[in-house]
Amino acid sequence: MPGGSFAPAGVAKDRAGQYQGRLTAYVIVACIVAAVGGSLFGYDIGISGGVTSMDGFLEKFFKTVYKKKKLAHENNYCKYDNQGLSAFTSSLYLAGLVSSLVASPITRNYGRRASIICGGISFIVGATLNAAAENILMLIFGRIMLGVGIGFGNQAIPLYLSEMAPTHLRGGVNMMFQLATTLGIFTANMINYGTSKLEPWGWRLSLGLALGPALVMTVGGVLLPETPNSMIERGSKDKGRKLLERIRGTQDVNAEFQDMVDASEFANSIKNPFRNILQRRNRPQLVMAIFMPTFQILTGINSILFYAPVLFQSMGFGGDASLYSSALTGGVLCLSTVLSIATVDRLGRRFLLISGGIVMIICQVIVAIILGVKFGENQELSKGYSILVVAVVCLFVVAFGWSWGPLGWTVPSEIFPLETRSAGQSITVAVNLFFTFVIAQAFLSMLCAFKFGIFLFFAGWITVMTIFVFVFLPETKGVPIEEMILLWRRHWFWKKIVPEYAEEDSSMPNNSTV
Repeated sequence: MPGGSFAPAGVAKDRAGQYQGRLTAYVIVACIVAAVGGSLFGYDIGISGGVTSMDGFLEKFFKTVYKKKKLAHENNYCKYDNQGLSAFTSSLYLAGLVSSLVASPITRNYGRRASIICGGISFIVGATLNAAAENILMLIFGRIMLGVGIGFGNQAIPLYLSEMAPTHLRGGVNMMFQLATTLGIFTANMINYGTSKLEPWGWRLSLGLALGPALVMTVGGVLLPETPNSMIERGSKDKGRKLLERIRGTQDVNAEFQDMVDASEFANSIKNPFRNILQRRNRPQLVMAIFMPTFQILTGINSILFYAPVLFQSMGFGGDASLYSSALTGGVLCLSTVLSIATVDRLGRRFLLISGGIVMIICQVIVAIILGVKFGENQELSKGYSILVVAVVCLFVVAFGWSWGPLGWTVPSEIFPLETRSAGQSITVAVNLFFTFVIAQAFLSMLCAFKFGIFLFFAGWITVMTIFVFVFLPETKGVPIEEMILLWRRHWFWKKIVPEYAEEDSSMPNNSTV
């Protein structure tokens, strides 16, 4: 056939039943240290909202916004609508989007650790600049460096966790990244509550405390072992096998090692991963890399968490509303992520995603109805309705925490073949950060325009994504990461698209045999 020769796309044999090994202490320590990068992602997300509401911060950098805050007559839906502050918050995501694409060739050619170290150094520089900022230029440049750190960290860490974990526990180990993210958000909220009482300099402490986990991530990146997949891909087969034996706790790793060797030989024949990922054989993985992170953002988790403080104020907590709100929603999110870690490798990815989607749809509709009927522009909810809505909000957060929260990262990181894995993860991170940017910019304006209808808007998207998972996502539980290609070839829909033998990259030498 014109355009290239045919050869097996990496792994062509199903050796999953021959895999040996267990979860060793070595892997646990390595993955805990690596997952610290997730806490930085969560910390940056959580810290921004609190800092941008502190008077000392606004008075120094956004005087116009500060004056408006003190003088404006606010209604319940539009009082937080300001594009200047939205731009400050979301600039981080644009920097992360660009840097995640830059990180791909570094992760592939120099290893996962290299990108983790680059991310850690960027976090250190960004946190230092933000904490010491004396003008808007320092503040924005610091945000950009934090974004670079997020791009590198989010690109490399999920790959690192997926490749280090034994197959039968890969889902739970990979979700440590999301658990660290939720812990980062929770910690940031608690810190913001404390530093908000330290006017006018408390915001500096909030931003500067990111240095702690940034140092752990950087030093950890230096001390951590590389993944055996990456070592073998870069030509160190003997070292890769020795490391594989060490992290699996057994010398009987022939099947897994051979899968890695087969995958690396094909990966090294691919000269342009981003062009290769567009080919027909990679179509299902590319679709998942785009839609999974998009759907994760379109669950509307931001809308729910945004409203939590308002609901607590209605229940009579007054100035402590934000603390109680952050403590409850953050704690619930962490616990539900732990629940997902404990069940994902037994119940499977599809069950958690579909069940979580159904619960979230119901919750969004209930909140929309109550707010639409009982919560006008300048009205407050009664205490009884507030308690009901808070309970529904917590249920929504639980459902998100066991489904799209962690699995929006886990599934894309485990489905790509070695030759496009780094490029695929870059696309996943870039799409996630792009839609996070869009929602961060548009949410407050949408809330002002749609009012309670914003919850129905997100309920509609959750319906779409739940159907998408049911129809198009095969179960990846227990499937070795280097044998995912076989999964797509068995799926009722994707087998019509993925050929049994893949056409090679036309840029590579034509020296393959059938």
